[in-house]
Amino acid sequence: MKKNMGSIDKAIRILIAVTIAILYFTNQISGTLAIIGLVVSGIFILTSLISFCPLYLPFGLSTRKKGD
Repeated sequence: MKKNMGSIDKAIRILIAVTIAILYFTNQISGTLAIIGLVVSGIFILTSLISFCPLYLPFGLSTRKKGD
């Protein structure tokens, strides 16, 4: 598994995940939307921690700098 996520990409994903979590815990979102949002947040956090996004693979994308 080759890393394909840069630091800006990881920071944006974490920010989105935290925002969704805040919306959920302040009861701004609920129901199916909240469940989907929390699942997406979990995926964003996981991919940020391992610096690998499987959806980038088929398209040959990478947001990492050459030196990273």
